[in-house]
Amino acid sequence: MRRSTSALWCLVAVAVGAACTGGAEPALAQPPRPLDGLGAIYPALNDFYIDLHKTPELSLFEEKTSAKMAAQFKRLGYETTEKLGGFGVVGILRNGDGPVVLLRADMDALPVKEQTDSPHASAVTMKNWSGEVVPVMHACGHDVHMTALIGAAELLAKDKDRWRGTLILIAQPAEEGYNGAKLMVDAGLFEKVPKPNFCLGIHVDAQLPAGNIGITVGPASANSNAVDITVYGRGGHGSQPHRTIDPIVIGARIVTSLQTIVSREVDPFDSAVVTVGSFHAGTKRNIIPDEARLALTVRTYKSETRVRVLESIARIAKAEAAAAGAVEPLVDLSGGGYDMVVNDPALCERLSGPLRKSLGAERVQKTEPLMGSEDFGVFGATVGAPSIQFRIGATNAAVFADAKAKGRSLLLPAIHSARFLPDQEPTIRTGVSTFVISALELLGKP
Repeated sequence: MRRSTSALWCLVAVAVGAACTGGAEPALAQPPRPLDGLGAIYPALNDFYIDLHKTPELSLFEEKTSAKMAAQFKRLGYETTEKLGGFGVVGILRNGDGPVVLLRADMDALPVKEQTDSPHASAVTMKNWSGEVVPVMHACGHDVHMTALIGAAELLAKDKDRWRGTLILIAQPAEEGYNGAKLMVDAGLFEKVPKPNFCLGIHVDAQLPAGNIGITVGPASANSNAVDITVYGRGGHGSQPHRTIDPIVIGARIVTSLQTIVSREVDPFDSAVVTVGSFHAGTKRNIIPDEARLALTVRTYKSETRVRVLESIARIAKAEAAAAGAVEPLVDLSGGGYDMVVNDPALCERLSGPLRKSLGAERVQKTEPLMGSEDFGVFGATVGAPSIQFRIGATNAAVFADAKAKGRSLLLPAIHSARFLPDQEPTIRTGVSTFVISALELLGKP
């Protein structure tokens, strides 16, 4: 039988700063609270975070990172499976009959050269799939996600008398555009573990102050598609352009014309993004090359908008090539993409109450959907389980308040920036607390 909500969450008024008062059942305030142990384990979590931050690995290359996560799962007593869908790691902790709750963190880093003043800034370089040596940085906060997962796993393992059911921990590879969640599912994830009743994830957010949690009800992250365009011209000497068909000029016209898709073809009340993130052509200033290559990312929410935007990209690329007398370009959609993440409204409502009671109502905010994309939703969608991905504030609260007061909050270093660096301790503590409080609400009670 479930205890009253107020009584239950007096037990988890937390180490990150909230107090629970009310004298209806004063005896319940006496037992140790689940998050009281966070202070004791935080120094070790801090060291773990620093190690992860200093030693990032690219998508599909997370060999050492996954080994570190597996070692932590085993240390805490979780049944551990490694190298699932590449370098995916799964931990299971069974504690009697009850709901099955999945907690997920992603592991991969980005090809970005860190430009922060952190004493533990990454100096790592490694070869990517093309054999090119690139700098590597945890510019998207996955080091925080992993650290929070380990902190929650430890606190929940130490407090097994407070819950019943099964915990599943997922350390996922290849979130940054390589469909790591699908790789794990396709490798038989849900044949190896019980199917979850609920799926929980977190993601850092530089547009929230550290210590705060953002909850987006319903659609939360956009559909994404990768599009590659190869323009074929006819190369020659730069001094004799009349003897060539210049693919750079065609590519430039394509880039410019693509900007009209969102501004002129998408309903102003809808949302879409078409960004050309890479344009490569040529080797020398006086050589007109034979081809140019463009790499795009496309973000949408509505399926019909997704289809229309992709069709428009192909139409424009072909039309610009035809206008220049070039052969038809290759428009390649095989780079894949992600479907939007949808936070289950009922689950958002159920978990926001305990989080507000434990952390303070002012620290739990309703947030708007983002045009960023994530593959977290694959887990819940595969098994039909309600899911939620929380946003965890990552910017120093004083810095955020000052920037907001000056109207400069949009200029703060964001994820995927070389200057992004979470405010370490409050961000990690809030991530741990979010996982623990939410899991305890969803798991069975003794």
